[in-house]
Amino acid sequence: MGFVNSSWFQPPTLLLTGIPGLEGVQIWISIPLCVMYIIALLGNCTILFVIKTNRLHEPQYIFLSMLAATDMGLSLSTLPTVLNVFLLNHREIEFHSCLTQMFFIHTFSSMESAILLAMAFDRFVAICNPLHYTVVLIPSRIVGMGLAAMVRGVLLMAPLPILLKQLSFCKNVILSHCYCYHPDVMKLACGPVRVNIIYGLSLVLCSFGVDSMFIIISYILILKTVLGIASKDGQVKALNTCVSHIFTVCIFYVPLIVLALIHRFGTFTSPLLHVTMANLFLFLIPILNPLVYSLKTKQIKSAVYKLFKDRKIWLK
Repeated sequence: MGFVNSSWFQPPTLLLTGIPGLEGVQIWISIPLCVMYIIALLGNCTILFVIKTNRLHEPQYIFLSMLAATDMGLSLSTLPTVLNVFLLNHREIEFHSCLTQMFFIHTFSSMESAILLAMAFDRFVAICNPLHYTVVLIPSRIVGMGLAAMVRGVLLMAPLPILLKQLSFCKNVILSHCYCYHPDVMKLACGPVRVNIIYGLSLVLCSFGVDSMFIIISYILILKTVLGIASKDGQVKALNTCVSHIFTVCIFYVPLIVLALIHRFGTFTSPLLHVTMANLFLFLIPILNPLVYSLKTKQIKSAVYKLFKDRKIWLK
């Protein structure tokens, strides 16, 4: 590529990266990736369908439907470039298309973090103040929380592509992932990036940092309340209602934290670790979330079983 070492204000295209060292077998890697996307989209569509058709209008199911919709958005944001790289071996992405994808990936990630916080609040009210559960979590308030998560994500992430467009890019055009990620694109700039770094750090602290802190506080208060329950069965029953959410929080925040650390101290890690953690963050979350709630939530599990049982009978 003759334009890799040229100088410009904005590059016309950037180059995405698959899995380093496995370029020759990327066509085969595309098969499990396609399967993962199908599972993620079908799984989250099933959750939404089950909640709607079974009239599960309790707050926890409304929040779960928000989570499923956000996971679908996250999957669809990465789908075009991932399949282009692995299935078609087409690595080029237009610069503005890259910024657009980056905006949607970060926006849906921020929305998911906010929804996980809302779900933690739901568990907190249900366990610590059950008598006021239906009074506190009324439908209008739940919808407001969902809208707040969306608006916050859009407002916080909108400056990211705007700030990147002000930079000069004169190093190279090769990204570390098969999608556009803000720290990855920012590393290609040759101009001063202090403003971008400060805003990026502030954004992480104000969204993911604040959300995770309040989630931890919620579970500390939940644990304190549960330990005050006299019977062991009551304690187990109360904690069992939180298992799905705790697992979902872990599979969201752990890869996110590791990925952030890798980009911060990337010179000490291998490119394969970069790609692995990035893929874990964006590919596994939309797959595991519907599986976790289908297996651990009794109402969802029975509704999904009934759905597939009815389909089986209909096919016969």
